[in-house]
Amino acid sequence: MKRTASAVWNGSLKEGNGTLSAPGGALSSTPYSFGSRFASGAGTNPEELIAAAHSGCFAMALSGVLGEAGFTPDRLAVTAEVSLDNVPPQGWTVTASHLVLTAKIPGITVEKFDEIAAKAKANCPISRLLNATITLSAKLE
Repeated sequence: MKRTASAVWNGSLKEGNGTLSAPGGALSSTPYSFGSRFASGAGTNPEELIAAAHSGCFAMALSGVLGEAGFTPDRLAVTAEVSLDNVPPQGWTVTASHLVLTAKIPGITVEKFDEIAAKAKANCPISRLLNATITLSAKLE
């Protein structure tokens, strides 16, 4: 299975701009620019998209591991905080993705929850893809 997305960039790095598109419809000529990546300009950026992919993938992986263990979550809310840092001599590098999880899972103990969350973090396909430090904060409601 392969998934695609495309980017079109026009102009110089700082003054230029681009669009991102994906056949699934989530991105359709979605604007991005130097300002949306390194400041607070309008539009998206690659790191925000990595965060969306990581949080979504982890939520699905966690649901799967919970199901294998006999639990059905009422709600899994995940935020991924992706860090983009200027690391000499490489320059700008994605250095970490920190997952923040709040879950409502009937009948689970905190110990079992922590064990299953750690397993899902380690085995989520996007976690395995990223060559970065991946951390997790998990809270059971």
